[in-house]
Order: sequence, then C-alpha cells, then structure tokens
Amino acid sequence: MKTFADTGFHAGELAVQRKAGVQRDAARLSRMLESVDLSGGIVKFLAERTFLVITGRDETGRLWTSPLVGPRGFLDAESTTRLAVHAAPPAGDPLHGIAAGQQIGMTSVEFATRRRVRLNGTLVEATDGLLVVDVEQAFGNCPQYIPQRLLSPQRSEPGGDVRRGSALEEQDVKLIESADSFFLGTVRPGRGADASHRGGPAGFVRIDGQGVWWPDYQGNNLFNSLGNIEVNPETALLFFEFTTGRTLQLSGTANIEWGDDSDRSIRFSLERLVAGHLLGAQRERSYR
Repeated sequence: MKTFADTGFHAGELAVQRKAGVQRDAARLSRMLESVDLSGGIVKFLAERTFLVITGRDETGRLWTSPLVGPRGFLDAESTTRLAVHAAPPAGDPLHGIAAGQQIGMTSVEFATRRRVRLNGTLVEATDGLLVVDVEQAFGNCPQYIPQRLLSPQRSEPGGDVRRGSALEEQDVKLIESADSFFLGTVRPGRGADASHRGGPAGFVRIDGQGVWWPDYQGNNLFNSLGNIEVNPETALLFFEFTTGRTLQLSGTANIEWGDDSDRSIRFSLERLVAGHLLGAQRERSYR
C-alpha cells in the first residue's frame, strides 16, 4: 500500500500539508514531481516567453531571486532534460556572476494568458550570457492570483544605479505595498531550490513593525515553497515594476504563522536588499 512518505514530497512539504489538512489531496498530485520530460507543450510555452525568474546563491552563499528578460527563443530546450537560458543576471544584480554547480529554481510566467511553469534543477554552465540547467522538475501551476497583463519589451536595457542595504526606504515600502505580484525564492538543502509566483489584490503584502508579511492563499496543495520554509528559513523576495524596470530584491528568513482553520501567513525578516532598475522596461496595455 502506498503511503504519504512514498509520494516524493520531503518532510517539510508533508508537515505543512498535514497542518493544512490536505495531505491526501496533495498525494494525488505527486506525479507532478516525477522525472522531468521537456517536450510538447512545455517546450512550446518556454520558447514563446520573454521573462524568467531564477532563485540561486551569490558568491557568499546568500539566497536571492532575480529576473531575466530576453527575446522569444531565449529559453531553449536543448533536450528533454536540459534548458539553455540565453541570458544572465546583469551587473548590479546580486546573482551577477552566479556560479555553476548549484541547484536553482526557475519560473516563467505568461501574464496575458495567466499561465506559468516552474522548473528546478542544477546549473551546469554559467557565462556572461548563458545559463545551462539540467532540469529535474518541470510542472505547470494553476492561473490563480496571476494578474492579467499585456506586456511587450521597450527599447531599454537593465542598468543604472543600484542601492544595497539592510533597511527598507520609503520608496521600497511604496513598491511593496502597491504590488499585486512578487516572486518567492526558497531552498531545501539536498532537494533543490524553488522560485514561485505570489499574487493577490494590490496591498496584499503588508509591512508592520515586525517586518514584511502576506497571507498564503489556497493553491495546488503541494506547498513546495512553504515546505522548504518549514525546514529551512532562508528566503528571497523579488518585487518589480514592469513599466519602469524597477526592481527590489530582498534576502532574509521567513516563518509560517498558523491561524484558525488552517489559515496561514508568511512573515519575512529582512537581512539584505538590492534596489535598482534591473528588469528592463515593459509596455503594458489594458485589456479593455
């Protein structure tokens, strides 16, 4: 008889699933975590994307989440298990010069159709303009909480002044409190890194005297990110403005706070930040 321990989830994921009361529901989706096969719909989806988020470690071992942009085709599935990313974090980004040999997480989102794919694997090659990843997991996520946008690149390159520090400034607070999307980076040592999208109504991420926090909305019940946080608090956040290319990258720790009826929120404690214009501006058009 198959048990929950046989599903491929690690101890942190199982613990959060149990607390949330969804362990059986999650077990039904465990095949999503099986060996990857980059083919068919996933390859076509990636080939059309111009935006990718990666989670990895800088030269000191600190965890960060960074944006990458490129023309269609910059995400190239070279085989059923290998992805070539024809871009790399620019100068000023905390992951500029990211080292090969580490596990990274990736997410690619199409905001117009509200589709997203998450990929996790090992970075086997890293140069100024190329990242090659041996992909171990690749699966889609539901469209919930993805704000629908029509975006197209403008003629602008990432760059400009970069501010580094350990405390939020007024402009950072305004960016966070107006966000309807951000990206969350976590890692489970020995099992890999993860980059995931979080969305909600503008203002769903809040700041108080104890730090940054947000409610965790109902999703696919796998709890990959929260499972990582359960066993390893290292966390990285990425906030951005598409129309200006402005970015805010935060690195620190997080913990899960449980309320009544399995309600939960995540509280983040800031240790380091990088603020700049590292995304490259996008033109946004309304659906109306």
